[in-house]
Parts: sequence; C-alpha cells; structure tokens
Amino acid sequence: AQIVGTRGMDVNNEYHPEPRVAAIVASHQKPEFLVNAKETGKIWMVDYTDLKNLKTTQIDTAKFLHDGGFDSTRRYFLTAANASDKIVVVDTKTSKLEAIVDVGKTPHPGRGANFKHPKFGPVWATSGLGDERIDIIGTDPAKNEQHAWKVVQTLKGQGGGSLFIKTHPKSTNLWVDTALNPDPKISQSVAVFDVRDLSKPPQVIDIAACANLKDDGAKRVVQP
Repeated sequence: AQIVGTRGMDVNNEYHPEPRVAAIVASHQKPEFLVNAKETGKIWMVDYTDLKNLKTTQIDTAKFLHDGGFDSTRRYFLTAANASDKIVVVDTKTSKLEAIVDVGKTPHPGRGANFKHPKFGPVWATSGLGDERIDIIGTDPAKNEQHAWKVVQTLKGQGGGSLFIKTHPKSTNLWVDTALNPDPKISQSVAVFDVRDLSKPPQVIDIAACANLKDDGAKRVVQP
C-alpha cells in the first residue's frame, strides 16, 4: 500500500492544503483508479500496476467534484462538479477530458441513470440538490455525435433536494428521489418517469405512506 497526499494546486492555480477525495472508481478500460480531488477540480488517473513506481495523470476539470458514474459503454465517466453546476466527462480509454456540461443547480447524480432515449439514443441523467431540474445528456459520440455531451432534454421533478436518480436496463421507469427537500410531502415520496414518453408527468409515489410508518419523525425516502 502507499499513501499519497492530494494537497496542491487547483484548476485556477491556487494552492489548497487539504482537498477531500469525493469519489474513487475503477476504470473498465485499464488498470487505473479515477480519484476525484474535490476542491481542486482535478481527477487523478492512478495506474496501480506498480505501487513502488506510481504513475498518475491529473486531468483539469471543474472545481467541487463529487459523485458520478459510467455511461452505458463503461468507457466514459460522468461526474458532478456540484458547486460549479457542471457535469464533467472523462474518456477512461484515453485518460483525457472529453467535455464539461452545464446543468442545473448543484447536480447530485449518485451514479446517474443510463437509458435509451426514443429521440436522442443513449443518454445519462442527473438530478440535483439545488432545484427541480433533471438533466438528460447524450452519451453516444459514435452514432449520435450531434447530441453527445449536450443536455438534450430537461425534466421537471418534484423539487430540489434530490440525492439519487435510478433506472435499470430492463425497466422503463426512471426513479428520482427528493430526500433533502424541506417539504415533507416531497421528501417522503419519489417521482417515477416513463422513459418511453418523457413528455408525460411523473407518477408520484408516497413511499413513507406505503410503509405505514406511525412515528412523527422525518420520513426521508432515498434510493441507494
């Protein structure tokens, strides 16, 4: 094992004494870890094949990196720079920055949600903490280059305070929680969109009511 400090210069060439590591994910393309050094806006590509002669590549992106996940091909890593209101896209095959996409207020995708849009092809979606906006980003530069790394559609969720957005390859449902919303009716329910027709309003399911919880405490519904 080896301990490596993240302190150093950020993307604005200002020194930060103790940047936090907000995410660590393994590349599906080669023996590397992607490490989000949050406050610096730098993603470290760490080659772990030789720990005694450690090789790292630092990619300048946007400050306040947080969580994220892969597109459906597992080549591209999409991660939130949440206080910058951006999604960063890294090509893990080339270990280079692919794009930076402007999105809604304080995106918080978890791993995000991949599905096939009826008009724009393969996409990845994120919700956010700061507002009700759900951003859908095209992720297919090979066959849908004109839509790749652009917000192709926005949906209106129940409100801000969303932590996670989820779907499944065998499902037509897109689930969006709002666990940190100040309104109890919103924080204890989830909105479910139909990915076959995103023009339809979502179905809202009051999960806390379905659970028949009797206590008076906050019933914040979150999906892992």
